[in-house]
Amino acid sequence: MKTFVIGISGVTNGGKTTLAKNLQKHLPNCSVISQDDFFKPESEIETDTNGFLQYDVLEALNMEKMMSTISCWMESPRHSLVSTDSGSTEEIPILIIEGFLLFNYKPLDTLWNRSYFLTIPYEECKRRRRHKEHQLIESLSQHISTRVYKPPDVPGYFDGHVWPMYLKHKQEMENITWEIVYLDGTKSEKDLFSQVYEDLIQELAKQKCLQVTT
Repeated sequence: MKTFVIGISGVTNGGKTTLAKNLQKHLPNCSVISQDDFFKPESEIETDTNGFLQYDVLEALNMEKMMSTISCWMESPRHSLVSTDSGSTEEIPILIIEGFLLFNYKPLDTLWNRSYFLTIPYEECKRRRRHKEHQLIESLSQHISTRVYKPPDVPGYFDGHVWPMYLKHKQEMENITWEIVYLDGTKSEKDLFSQVYEDLIQELAKQKCLQVTT
């Protein structure tokens, strides 16, 4: 069965999850897999010489389990995961995979029909990270469920691990041979959605044309 797989990667707090969820609401037969769901337990995370837990590396993720989840979807795309039920059965099943380290993992290279990478400047990224930390403190005191970092960032963690790893992985992507669409994560949620949605509609139309001619 023909499928359409979208990769949404990029910097931490760049808006990957929000964009993926917004697209899922509007694209027919669409499922989402989040890389964040495959982090190993803290006891299995290595620590560097500065005492920082190495969460922003591939080794912190159970990528084999993630690949197994993707394979299950590919085998039965209309019945795997929670997907939007809008659209007819003629629509191409769509899978969105979102996460901070997608395009640095070779086994995923052949999957992508469309790839997006969200970027935001250093200062904005750090500000958003701090904002999430404040949300964590408030949620713990008010017992409100929200996205948190487990464990929470320790002093110096962003500058000592998170940002350097982002720059390292982004530099590695310079050798990638397929097209990646870079997105400005400082744009509004609405503008980012519109840009990507319009692009995907065009790409999906091309796929349907190919199906007709083959």
